[in-house]
Amino acid sequence: MASPDIAEMLEKSKELDRLRKEQEEVLLEINKMHKKLQNTPEAVEKPGDNSLSKLKMLYTQAKELSESEMSISNHLLGQLDAMIPAGGAGQQRRRIEGNEQKKKRMKGDPDIPRLSPSMRNQQEFFASLKGEQVAARVAQEDGEKDEWVIVKVTHYDKESKEFEVLDEEPGDDEEGGGQRKYKLPWSHIIPFPKMSDLATAPEFPPGKQVLAVYPGTTALYKATVVQARKRKSDDYTLEFDDDEEDGSLPQRMVPCNQVVALPDGHRQ
Repeated sequence: MASPDIAEMLEKSKELDRLRKEQEEVLLEINKMHKKLQNTPEAVEKPGDNSLSKLKMLYTQAKELSESEMSISNHLLGQLDAMIPAGGAGQQRRRIEGNEQKKKRMKGDPDIPRLSPSMRNQQEFFASLKGEQVAARVAQEDGEKDEWVIVKVTHYDKESKEFEVLDEEPGDDEEGGGQRKYKLPWSHIIPFPKMSDLATAPEFPPGKQVLAVYPGTTALYKATVVQARKRKSDDYTLEFDDDEEDGSLPQRMVPCNQVVALPDGHRQ
């Protein structure tokens, strides 16, 4: 028959299992919200939308579950310390000191995320873009205009959190005439919608300003949606800024997987 201390520890371990399962469920919901906001960022602007409030509630719940897990773990460590024979005190002290240092780093280092499973999923998503064509901002920060072009992701560095991308379009003679490579942060990358998964692609209504590939080029420019589409797979009818011909803006057809949300603060 288990001693009272052992019995209590077993109960506490069951409680830990329950907390971890709840954390996994909450993190799953957080990831769903992240995907929704990434695909339809304009949804938060609609009257009555509670996406951000729900996300805040989920993060609060995840934080409380994490703190409860920490409290129970500390309680179990205290019980184990009391039960371990004195002969192993040296090894025990080194192990505890290591745990204390880890706790200090967790509290003092803001770069260590509390929601590590969610961060892992984000890292996996970034890594999955290898080989994909994406929209990339390649102009310098101090440039007067933002230059967005189609590039191919060749690598994602998890340490530096930077994408290595290749502009497959040959450059001008002044730039060497060859393909150009860049290292860019996530904020300079916009994945294109996938034709195989248009159900999750954002829908841009008439009058909405977007960033789109100009027909016959690999460059993206600011444009306005002219008319609604009947199906998700239909092309967008757009009017590009600064595309005036004979005093009017021509309407151009652009495939739906080459149209993305206009970044905040876009300069053109």
